[in-house]
Amino acid sequence: MLGGALAAVTMLLVMLLALSSGLRDTLIRNATTLSAGHINVAGFFKAKARDAAPIVTGLDELKRVVEAKTPGLDYVIDRQRGWGKLISDTSSMNVGMAGIDIKEEHRLLKQLQLASRSEYQDEGGDEVVGDFSKLAEPNTAMLFASQARRLEVDVGDMLTITTETMDGRSNTGEARVIAIAKDVGMMTNWSLFVPKETILELYQLKPDATGAVMVYLKDVERAAEVMKELRDSLLASGYEVMSHEPQPFFMKMERIAGEDWTGQKLDLTIWSDEVSYLMWIITGLDTISFILVTILLLIIGVGIMNTMWIAVRERTQELGTLRAIGMGRKRVLQMILIEALLLGLFSTLLGAMMGALLAYGLDASEIIIPNGAVRYILLSDRLHLLVEASDLIKAIASFTLLTGVAALGPALRAARLQPVTAIHTIQ
Repeated sequence: MLGGALAAVTMLLVMLLALSSGLRDTLIRNATTLSAGHINVAGFFKAKARDAAPIVTGLDELKRVVEAKTPGLDYVIDRQRGWGKLISDTSSMNVGMAGIDIKEEHRLLKQLQLASRSEYQDEGGDEVVGDFSKLAEPNTAMLFASQARRLEVDVGDMLTITTETMDGRSNTGEARVIAIAKDVGMMTNWSLFVPKETILELYQLKPDATGAVMVYLKDVERAAEVMKELRDSLLASGYEVMSHEPQPFFMKMERIAGEDWTGQKLDLTIWSDEVSYLMWIITGLDTISFILVTILLLIIGVGIMNTMWIAVRERTQELGTLRAIGMGRKRVLQMILIEALLLGLFSTLLGAMMGALLAYGLDASEIIIPNGAVRYILLSDRLHLLVEASDLIKAIASFTLLTGVAALGPALRAARLQPVTAIHTIQ
């Protein structure tokens, strides 16, 4: 029974860790697909002291330096950035615009899927229409299903985009919907993709200006380390670089506008900085998991200790006999502890294997999440679990160690038994 309880708790821990890892993996994938690279070389240009335009000038030279100075580089792209209002015949909404060259967006095309009409129309069927590649054409736009539903538009419909230029003037453009993609969490509520030329025309920018140079690494886990190295290289190349501030660019604009300087300053961030407003989801899930696992650990610890006390008491005569024929106290202590550790090891191994298999099975099943609120929290319309070897090792080691610690008290009592008294004890 104790082994079964240990296996069940280990399985639950592995499932919680897989859910947390899956959520982090989804967040990284969505963030680096929709709004950020692993490292982002962005910045602010101030023509006047009270301006704060989130643009970078001298694009070609900057990309050349970034490509040459980034260790572990996979590839580099750049995206235009903008903010405006999207207007249809029936509704409107504010959106964050990303100006892209669809030919460069291999990650975007790999991650996004076209939505069927039933996902954004009440009476729509399973027909899938639209073509991402047409985003290479001028005056086009790609929406997400939740946006299309709110604006009541379909592929081929025209939209109006209004925005305010850097000098405070209003500007308007039109775009034809060429594709509607499936939602991938709350980030798609405000994400709009258009050709780079659309942003340049709306904001009256020169071709050498961009919103951000997005750097993708072969190992995303090195993002923070590589960002520091790249920052030093940019400083050495003569660029002015702002101090690192782990926030998305739009949360810095008001502060930057109040600073008394002009010209260009670069701002380096990593993917987690650009989606820091969503990191609470992972923190919240990890906190809940920690509280739940701590309670389970306490319960299991008490259960192990009580079970071992009972086992020692029932084996008092046996232990007394072993002591009488020459077994030392240290050997008795080792015997009880080894028994407990072996019980913990084999039980947790079984539980970890069951948890990993269950997590793999649920992930492979691609279970659709029906509740919209849960979709937004998990940043996906499908349940995603990711089993990592390090999590399995942590779960097995933690519960095996707990078993040994809980058995230490009963083992010490068994080692202190007097042979004569133990042999004559009546159970």
